[in-house]
Amino acid sequence: MKKIKSKYEIFREQIKIILYGTNTILGRMFDLVLLGLILLSVILIMMETVQGINQKYHTQLLICEWVITIFFTIEYILRIISIQKPVKYIFSFYGIIDLMAVMPMYLSIFFPGASILSIVRALRFFRLFKILHIPQISHQSVQLREAIEASKEKILVFIYFVLISTVIIGSIMYLIEGKESGFTSIPMAIYWTIVTLTTVGYGDISPQTPLGQFVAALVMILGYGIIAVPTGIVTAEFAKSSLKNNAVSTSKICKKCNSQVHFDSAKYCYQCGTELPAN
Repeated sequence: MKKIKSKYEIFREQIKIILYGTNTILGRMFDLVLLGLILLSVILIMMETVQGINQKYHTQLLICEWVITIFFTIEYILRIISIQKPVKYIFSFYGIIDLMAVMPMYLSIFFPGASILSIVRALRFFRLFKILHIPQISHQSVQLREAIEASKEKILVFIYFVLISTVIIGSIMYLIEGKESGFTSIPMAIYWTIVTLTTVGYGDISPQTPLGQFVAALVMILGYGIIAVPTGIVTAEFAKSSLKNNAVSTSKICKKCNSQVHFDSAKYCYQCGTELPAN
């Protein structure tokens, strides 16, 4: 016997089609409206920080922000009630971003100025990738995620090395320059080291002694290497991931690691670099 659906169940299904059905006309129309409101919201928040515009149109800006916030709140609630496993959505990447998009305006009731944090709504533009359904973009995003995940241990070790280096260099500069040059404490010297290593160079603190300037020059040169290392790590893993996804199984088997996934024209194993046997 066929079960008769209640009005509530029918309502949930219709809402689900609109909110999650990116392949349906209503779903795509809603997604386009949603992206438009996100863009409008981000623009309104930026305009609010412009003193002249905020003084003249503060009330109108505030009303528009609240209207958009209420819309996003209703959307968030409907997303929760329209799916079978709401907890999975609530703690998902998009669920957390959707919650973060509505919270700042409500927090501004108790903490004035918190509404500026609504700028995190810009993160909702990540939904554009889900809406477009372009295979090339999806494929590249998967490869990038795999590359970052594969290199995270190396990057963590590298960051650990950099942190230790900044503490040592900062302490050395504190001893060399002293309070007279603005290095009033080791934490302040570490701050200078970080600013110099990242090639930002605010110029609020600078070494005055010849030895200090020599160390500063070495730190600046080291900074370029520090910028290049994480990029190289991720790039290498991305290339490896790309090769792995585009390679095909062949009769070539690596004698060292037994990998069977290579290009037909490959001479060396992509996994360990060992020379492959000829066909």
